[in-house]
Amino acid sequence: MIMINTDYSYIIAISNSMYDNTSLFGRKECFYIDHKEELTFELLNKVKPKYIFFPHWSYIIPKEIYENFNCIIFHMTDLPFGRGGSPLQNLISRGIYSTKISAIKCGKILDGGDIYLKKDFSLSKGTAYELYINASEIVSNMIDEIIEKNPTPIPQEGTPIVFKRRTKEESDISSICDLNKIYDYIRMLDAPGYPNAFLESNNIKYKLSKPRYVDGKLIAEVEITDQ
Repeated sequence: MIMINTDYSYIIAISNSMYDNTSLFGRKECFYIDHKEELTFELLNKVKPKYIFFPHWSYIIPKEIYENFNCIIFHMTDLPFGRGGSPLQNLISRGIYSTKISAIKCGKILDGGDIYLKKDFSLSKGTAYELYINASEIVSNMIDEIIEKNPTPIPQEGTPIVFKRRTKEESDISSICDLNKIYDYIRMLDAPGYPNAFLESNNIKYKLSKPRYVDGKLIAEVEITDQ
């Protein structure tokens, strides 16, 4: 059983350990949930938090939770453009390097909730891991702003564009002939928990990571395994 101090006003639910050393953690005013089994109506009802923030949550938020508590999720697109899965990868693969991080109210429609605020975010440099860490610092500041200003969320405007979650098979870069696009694919898939960009030949798999340009040449680390 989870013991929780009911004096907490805010909860941060986050399910990826890559953020453990960022500003998202160590907040004295927040209680942290990092396992799916901990996010229960019974626990939340004891605390009655003003907000529950979901900076990076990999699971469906139950209806009874988002209908009874102020649940705020963070999405790496300028909503309503880019609703859906794998936003970072879908943006970079389309050659889109300037985006927003949107803080929205969780609701029935996936990524369709009212917007609390948006912040600019660049995808032009860095691996997916580095970009996620950079984004976490922006999200941390957004949480501060929401706590301080208590903004009223406003409905999304415009025609929704929905992204599909990328599959492992889409990490195969064998059909890409442009060097810059290969660089983008390797870096956008280079983060813990994501399928690396890869090539296959004669039952050998080459997984690529840490891309960089050196003297006009694209350099990357490769892990070679048999299948």
